[in-house]
Amino acid sequence: MHARQFGRLVRAGLGAVAAAAMLTGVGSVAGAPAAAAAPVCPGAGSPPVLVGQVPGAALEGAAVDSAGRLYTTDLVTGRVFRLDAPGARAVPVATVPGGSGAGALAWTPDGSLLVGYGADARVAVGDAVRPGAIATLDTGTGALTPLASGLSAANGLAVAGDGVVYATNDFATQVGRVFPDGGVEPDWAALPSANGAALSSDDRYLYVSRTFVNPGVSRIPLANPGAPEDVLTLTGADALAAPDGLALDSRNRPVVPANARGEIWRVDTPGRYCVLASGLPMSSMVLYGQGSGGFSAGRLFRIGFDGAIYEIPGGFDG
Repeated sequence: MHARQFGRLVRAGLGAVAAAAMLTGVGSVAGAPAAAAAPVCPGAGSPPVLVGQVPGAALEGAAVDSAGRLYTTDLVTGRVFRLDAPGARAVPVATVPGGSGAGALAWTPDGSLLVGYGADARVAVGDAVRPGAIATLDTGTGALTPLASGLSAANGLAVAGDGVVYATNDFATQVGRVFPDGGVEPDWAALPSANGAALSSDDRYLYVSRTFVNPGVSRIPLANPGAPEDVLTLTGADALAAPDGLALDSRNRPVVPANARGEIWRVDTPGRYCVLASGLPMSSMVLYGQGSGGFSAGRLFRIGFDGAIYEIPGGFDG
């Protein structure tokens, strides 16, 4: 099966199970702010710019290092690729154990790159079988060193300043926590269909998108994970938009791809969002660049299950 077809089936087929739960109201948040019709964000609306391509890949996770090099994972082959700059060729640097199901990427405070894996069909029952795992990637040699296993999934990863890692599963409920020594708390928090993962600048909140169940965006207080706070709840046609891997800008505003709508949104205040870009179906994640060159700081990028990497001009942050 072609990689694009596989990625589409994984998200649409398994997602149908979770979507059915959504229609029954499972995981709904009482009193959540409802979304209004989304206008175009001020200064946005320019066409996305294609800046990279991994032919045949279904891109799931991405991270940019301090030199502006972008790393990204292929859900189907399990490979990790590096692009040294916009327009550069994608170079494979590693393959996760099992050869498929590569998930999120995230940097640790000491500059190590974490790779989530185990993102195969088992994620639909991830809370029970816990196939998710994390390894540390040596970006110089391509060597992978296992860090932790026994997670519901590692579809989204975020690392706090103290080195604690948070991992999500958009097809199940458990949000896991991993300590720097590899200790795992697989059920640190419970939030149905939590996807993506981004920590606020003060490490007080873990922001996640909710993809299939009660779609929208939540933030989980690290000091009180049993009391997630709603930021955005989608209604009407947007309830099927499938928010995917999100990022936070310098003002801690969530920026999230609406996979099924083909749009990139920014949540400006609770319950209100605007459109940064459109015409990008199958978007899996957005992220900001780093450094002064390559995929540089302030610039917003999108990866997708179509293997393409785009810059979103209207999303510049700085």
